Amino acid sequence: MNQDMKKDSIIKLDQELIQLFCKRWKLIDAMTDGCRKEEKNGSSGNHWVESSFYTSEEEEKLLMNSAAGEEDEFSRAAVKEILDQIMTVTRKRQYARLGGSVDCSLQPVDVLPTDQARVVFQGVEGAYSHQATRLFFGKDVSARAVPTFESAVAAIAGGEADYAVLPIENTTGGAIGDVLDLQMKYECYVVADLNLPIQHALLGVPGSSLDQVKTVFSHPQGLIQCRDYLEKHPGWERIALSNTAVSAKKVLEDGDCHQAAIASEVAGELYGLEILDKGISDNLRNTTRFIVATGKKIYRKDAGKVSLCFECRHSTGTLYHLLSNFTFNGLNMTKIESRPIPERNFEYRFFVEFEGNLQDPAVQNALSGVQREALICRILGNF
Repeated sequence: MNQDMKKDSIIKLDQELIQLFCKRWKLIDAMTDGCRKEEKNGSSGNHWVESSFYTSEEEEKLLMNSAAGEEDEFSRAAVKEILDQIMTVTRKRQYARLGGSVDCSLQPVDVLPTDQARVVFQGVEGAYSHQATRLFFGKDVSARAVPTFESAVAAIAGGEADYAVLPIENTTGGAIGDVLDLQMKYECYVVADLNLPIQHALLGVPGSSLDQVKTVFSHPQGLIQCRDYLEKHPGWERIALSNTAVSAKKVLEDGDCHQAAIASEVAGELYGLEILDKGISDNLRNTTRFIVATGKKIYRKDAGKVSLCFECRHSTGTLYHLLSNFTFNGLNMTKIESRPIPERNFEYRFFVEFEGNLQDPAVQNALSGVQREALICRILGNF
């Protein structure tokens, strides 16, 4: 058989496979519709449509048996993957056909209620969080500083504040893990986000100079974001504090010409410090993304991005199958982060953001699938 004949045979087989798959799909559709009608009439005990045509035990048995006759490990793995994909597509088809409900208590609003809003941010005046707060709510916002991220989230969860402005990720330092964890520890919801350019400067007491510096204070992220600059001064001691502006305030209060802070020029002006050097970030386009969170179960009707967290079984393929819910519904996933689950060693929960609105059918189908397949799934906001 020459190459052309082989190619024609492969094309013919592919067509036959497609026809068989479509035939199988139509049978599944018919069974799904039949069970749905019976359940509406209250006469059916068939609940297989809640997960898939096969139970999970039947799926695993079929996968193992189908691959048992193959000669080598690669062939066995290939057969299992093909069948696994067929079953995965079947589940997604069923979810869309059934129009499964989404467990979500968030209510849409035309605009966020911000009149006379009580806003909290972590740090002190002059911190980047303070700048982000004023950027989003305006310079006349009623905002107060709190010492930690947790105290900010606890304030909105407990009704002591209406909104909290929190950093969620930075272009250099990556995700702010503590803020991600707090979104699961407390009941709060993301209703907006904004980007703030971060322009670090080295600040000292008036009259000091760069060659006098021995100790540098900043937030851990500030130290990370200026690592290359600090490496040029190996003799400087680096000390992490809770906030960049807190660091600036400490330098002012200590009045020590051997101390400096990495913070914004705004913080320098606010605390009357000398700018010893400016533009010291490793990435001159350094930007921090902030979220605006609330304890209210709301989202804007025109929101375009969904945030959620889920946990899945610690076994092969489970994360892939969960994420495929977004693929099969044509949704663009824009972010995924993993965080350790403290009570389960070396297992992780996943934080995902994707484009869409909770009122969109495709979003509801995807979330329905994730909620069915995940051990835990929580919608963290639509913004």
